Amino acid sequence: MNRRHTIRNKKSVRNGNMQLARFAASILLTGALLVAPGFAGPAGGGFLETIHHYVSVASTIPDNGDVNPYAVVVAPVSAGAIRRGDVLVDNFNGMSNLQGTGTTIMDYRPSTKEVNVFAVLPRRIPQCPVGVGLTTAMTMLKSGWVIVGSAPSTDGTTKTLGAGCLFVLDPNGRLVSVWTGPTIDAPWGNMAVIDNGDSAYLFISMAGFDVPGPDVVDPKTGYPPILHKATVLRLKLSIPAGQPPEVVDQTVIGSGFAQRADKDSFLVGPTGLVLSPDGQTLYVTDSAANQIVAISDPATRDDSAGIGRVVTHGGLLAGPLAMTMTPEGHLLVCNGKDGRAVEVDPETGAQLAAKWIDPDEAQSPPGNGDLFGLALSEDGKRLYYVQDDTNTLMEAVP
Repeated sequence: MNRRHTIRNKKSVRNGNMQLARFAASILLTGALLVAPGFAGPAGGGFLETIHHYVSVASTIPDNGDVNPYAVVVAPVSAGAIRRGDVLVDNFNGMSNLQGTGTTIMDYRPSTKEVNVFAVLPRRIPQCPVGVGLTTAMTMLKSGWVIVGSAPSTDGTTKTLGAGCLFVLDPNGRLVSVWTGPTIDAPWGNMAVIDNGDSAYLFISMAGFDVPGPDVVDPKTGYPPILHKATVLRLKLSIPAGQPPEVVDQTVIGSGFAQRADKDSFLVGPTGLVLSPDGQTLYVTDSAANQIVAISDPATRDDSAGIGRVVTHGGLLAGPLAMTMTPEGHLLVCNGKDGRAVEVDPETGAQLAAKWIDPDEAQSPPGNGDLFGLALSEDGKRLYYVQDDTNTLMEAVP
């Protein structure tokens, strides 16, 4: 999230921070799980206890020099240039390393270990005058269309943040539609989807409303002010055969989420969105509040649930970002303020365990600011995630 560079020199971590770094590294090497005092352990099994190896599988830097990988999406179908099981990763920064200027989507194919550029969007698009900066808001539909959000900036900070838009790409990476409007402002979090083939619901967090530049500070705290204007938007799509999807209805189903500017990580707001298997609950990582919340009846409600119900708060969480669901029905979330993934039982709110998937001692705590997007493989046994300080797609495996 912060200090985006293709190469970063390691810095010393002294005293207690050095001890924490060494402890983190030892945990990674032994495959041990961290369990917070007062929280349940992984009784009965959990996803993280099956993970023991961490592999760098591909660079996410295209020829145009874009950096800072954000979204991670596993393709549900084969269509156009994409094969089922491919991993799509987009970039938030341009070659200048300014945040909110990345225009590329990469395609990693596990079967051949190859990575190719899937799409390069124009840096200027009339409907999005500030520019293009691709975010974690990305998905691929069963019909083959790829939808990705943009939160653009011209100076790499929220001082010049534009409302952005949502782009619709065909499965060969060609831009075919642009969605904008008053409900769309910095599409940010990874999308949750109910996909029926000829119709779909998209659930997307919008984190940009009225966020000032990072130089605007609250005199009481000395930090950028926390606003509570971020939303969760539901878009209902119609998908005619052979035609791009069309938005036929939109409803704000969540509102009042915390958001703020940040000098290092650009923007902090609701990031991870995951539906329960029955589609009756939408889980959201409320990053600025360090919690995970739940919105009931996400596909049918016609009003806002506010921030919903708190599922879990604090504990092993440290600025939770992208989120997915394991085959066991647990929530798996990556931390923004350290290099851990955290597993949560959404039924009880118990934080089952955490594991360092990035113990890089160049940050304090280890892995701080390196993680963002993540997704499970098709078979549910492996975890793809990005380390955006080194611009790599990683794979955590048994």
